[in-house]
Amino acid sequence: MKNKAIEYYMSGYSCSESIVKTAIDAGLCDASLLPCATSFSGGMLSGCLCGAAAGAQLVLGYNFGRGNSKGNEDEGRAKAKEFLEEFKKRNKVTCCKVLSRGLEGMERKRHCCKMVGDGAEILEQMLKVRV
Repeated sequence: MKNKAIEYYMSGYSCSESIVKTAIDAGLCDASLLPCATSFSGGMLSGCLCGAAAGAQLVLGYNFGRGNSKGNEDEGRAKAKEFLEEFKKRNKVTCCKVLSRGLEGMERKRHCCKMVGDGAEILEQMLKVRV
């Protein structure tokens, strides 16, 4: 999933969309989730939560959130926390502004490939799939 997510990101999908699109390809969520991911791009367009982390959270909620036969509210929140803890272990923070401070254009895009890759890899490990 990691390489596919980076490929989508470099081809024009946003960070959050790349994670969700990869999850759709892997059969982890429905294609109708992709438009939801658009508004989570670039730290929800405010620079806050990294879009790659937000996209992964959407997929986790889809799989483990309230109303899903595989999960419930507590499990959905536990999975969200588990993801963020691992993401912070790898990147220290989840804030897009901090992660991309001082970077612009293609330099920023190349830098953000790490977060997109990490998000996809963590999500894959949590959902134990191989794509």
